[in-house]
Amino acid sequence: MTSATKLGQNDAPLVGPQGDDLHLMSYNIRRIIRGTRHGSPDFWPRRRGLVERLLRAESPTVLGVQEALHSQADDLSAMLGPHMHRIGRGRSASGTGEGCPVFYDSRRLELVRWRQLALSPTPSSPGSRGWGNLVPRIAVAAEFARRDTGQRFGLLNAHLDHLSRRSRIRSTEMIASLAQRAEHPVIVMGDFNTTPRSAPYRALRSAGLRDTWVVASERRGRARGTYSGFGAPQADGRRIDWMFVSAGLEVVTAAINTTRFEGRAASDHEPIQAVLRFS
Repeated sequence: MTSATKLGQNDAPLVGPQGDDLHLMSYNIRRIIRGTRHGSPDFWPRRRGLVERLLRAESPTVLGVQEALHSQADDLSAMLGPHMHRIGRGRSASGTGEGCPVFYDSRRLELVRWRQLALSPTPSSPGSRGWGNLVPRIAVAAEFARRDTGQRFGLLNAHLDHLSRRSRIRSTEMIASLAQRAEHPVIVMGDFNTTPRSAPYRALRSAGLRDTWVVASERRGRARGTYSGFGAPQADGRRIDWMFVSAGLEVVTAAINTTRFEGRAASDHEPIQAVLRFS
């Protein structure tokens, strides 16, 4: 934790650290926008400490982030501590720009392998686009092994296009295909920029994946919407951030975290969380 950011007495976690179970979080932290005024709720130096307070209270085993610029990913690394290792790079051909980094607790998990894919007809070509998206879209794919049991699981963290419906459908079909071919239980998370009534959601369901929010034994949170635009939590808002799991993983808890600090939101999205147990 930085010296400028301290946990307050009311910074109680919604989920918090877990014992033997895996605590995962997916969080669109909102990229830095040039020209944002100092008084804006979107001003990164103003809300960086709020992100830190939330992450330090929740302390997930795995954190998948969307929209993080390199400087923001560096900030998150400093917030989370040296035991939280990071994979992923920017979405451009040079590896710069907005990314979907994944942070994992190296004390509990060993990274087996990882790669970054372009969500395009040429997934191995960094910075490539396709299917109508005007900017590159990416997914970070990883395989982890638990240090205590050796159990392995896969993870896919993605951010789908906000404009092109065709791109969202084709991108999700690619992600679903990767999940189906995984050798171990797999988790799919990210900002899908569409609702559960959409074709991308059906594509994940058709691949045998289960929505953690739907199948969880317990749900936590005051709202269903995951996008607030820095406003009040949306009780019936659009749930555009999802986490899915394959067979082999039990969903103990699912949460939509609408924590506000002195009335302020840390991002325009609410982080989503799940506690998972190997079946």
